[in-house]
This record gives sequence, C-alpha cells and structure tokens, in this order.
Amino acid sequence: MQPLLIDLSGKTALVTGASGELGRVMAMTLARSGADVAIHYFQNQAKAQELCEKIKALGRRAFVVQADATCPESVKAMQVKIIAEFGCIDLLILNAVKQYIWKPLLEQDPMDYLGQFESTVMQTVHLTQAFVPAMIAKGQGRVIGINTECTMQCLPTQSAYVAGKRGMDGVLRVLAREVGPSSITVNQVAPGWTVSDKDRTQHSERNEGYEQGVPLRRRGTDQEVANVVAFLASDLASFITGAYIPVSGGNVMPTV
Repeated sequence: MQPLLIDLSGKTALVTGASGELGRVMAMTLARSGADVAIHYFQNQAKAQELCEKIKALGRRAFVVQADATCPESVKAMQVKIIAEFGCIDLLILNAVKQYIWKPLLEQDPMDYLGQFESTVMQTVHLTQAFVPAMIAKGQGRVIGINTECTMQCLPTQSAYVAGKRGMDGVLRVLAREVGPSSITVNQVAPGWTVSDKDRTQHSERNEGYEQGVPLRRRGTDQEVANVVAFLASDLASFITGAYIPVSGGNVMPTV
C-alpha cells in the first residue's frame, strides 16, 4: 500500500486573518498542497493582496475578501462573495483574533474580555453558521480552529486571552459532536510562542527563558504550525475530530 501524501487538490479553503503572520504561512501551505484559497483580512489589505499574488503564482485560484469576523452581517456579505467565486468551502480555518495588551486580571479592562469573546467564540459561531451547512449538504468538510498553548497554561496576565480561547474550545468540541455524522471533522491546533517572519526580521527568534521550559528547547516556527493544519485538512486525518493538538515542543501536554 502506497503512503498517502498531503494532497488538497480540488479543495477550497477560507483562512480568516490570512494577512497576519501565521495566517499567511497557513494559506501558502494549503495552496502548496493544492488548495484554492479565499484570503480573509480585516485591515491589512496590502498584505492580503501580496499573499493572493503569491498563491496565484503557484497556479492556484485565490482572491481577497474583507470582513469583520465578529459581525454577522459582515460575515454574511463575505459568504456571498466566496460562494460567487468558489462555491462551497471545504476547509474552514479559524485564525483571526483581536490582540490586547496582557495585564493582571485586576488591571485588565473588562471590555477586553468582551473583545476576546467576540473574536474567538463569536467568530467561530458566525463562520461555522455561514459555511458549515454547505459542508453538511456535501457530506464532507474540515473545520480547524487556531487555539493556543495559553489555554492550558492559565499563566498570570493571560486571563482575557484564555477566557476567549477556552470558550472557542468548548464551542468547537460541541460542533465536532454535532457535525460528525456528516463526515465533517472539527479540530484545534494550539501553537506555542511561535517564530514568525517578524521575529526573523527583528532577529528575535531566540528566548532562552521561554526555551528552557520547552522539552525540545526551542520555539516552534510558523511553518511547523501550518504543517499540522495541512495535515488536519487532509485525508491523512480523516478519523481525527474533537482534538486539541499542541504544537509547542511539549511545553504543554494534555494528559489522561
């Protein structure tokens, strides 16, 4: 029996927050695996358009779409544009998130908690309600949420971020049970503190204090995270659902 390869030919993907550091690498990795990609952005149109041209240069279809992922009307308008361009989506990658300055709980603005909830939990609700029904009708699909190792760590100053990501985790685990009978898998990738192009430009890839707590003694890279996303999007992961998979070098380890 020949080993299966990651082949996403004929698949269409939507990556939210695709103009961001990790989003760009995930979108390119899916495209290199054969998928056509809808590139969502909220503010950074220039980066999204640059990414679009790179994906098209690979011979894949790609287009850029703007939306506020926390707003149901904006998501609906995005859905209409994507359906007109691609038809249904096979792979939904929930990556967009608002970022706030982390502070001790007693100092964190309560509105930051609402913002994190909107960009994690409500993004998940709006996007899945918009795109998963077509997956159900087709009898196949992949939903992949980008979570974080912080969800397990619960360290000081992480409370707003963790609150939102833990809520996202609960929604996606319930969704996995609800859409499993339609052969749709729902999983989460949880990066550690990941090296991105921003780090490479600033030469800030190393952080010995953090690395000493990681069994593999280094930070992971954006490409290593994207590789796991591509795996979960492929037929290689056809019997994996409801999983929270850390890509953290062992910095967090779910236990039984």
